[in-house]
Amino acid sequence: MSNQPKSQPVDYNGLMQANLARVFGEHNADKRMKAIRELYAEDAVLNEPDTSVKGHAAINEAVTALLANLPPGFVFRSIGPAIGHHNIGRLKWQSGPPDGPPVVRGMDIAHFEENLIHSLFVFLEPNDA
Repeated sequence: MSNQPKSQPVDYNGLMQANLARVFGEHNADKRMKAIRELYAEDAVLNEPDTSVKGHAAINEAVTALLANLPPGFVFRSIGPAIGHHNIGRLKWQSGPPDGPPVVRGMDIAHFEENLIHSLFVFLEPNDA
């Protein structure tokens, strides 16, 4: 038997729910940056359908731009818990007015290293015609 300490298992649901609430759901850029520093590796990459950015500051700026393009008051809500294995997690989510039906649905796929998000891929569901 090895005496090497085992790495902590990834808390996929806890980390991905925190990312949805504290990063994508946070309109205050200073609070969001604090969350990004806690949840993301320094060289993390955020991959959205039309762009990719790398590093804490760039991720914060990308989320600021995203939130600025949403109608005021839109909120992000998870659809069930995040699941994962082998350092890859998946969380389904929706966004819309707090008291109304969702307008956008999507899914985040995250690759974790040492319990931090190393890369996040954001997928948007196509709108039903």
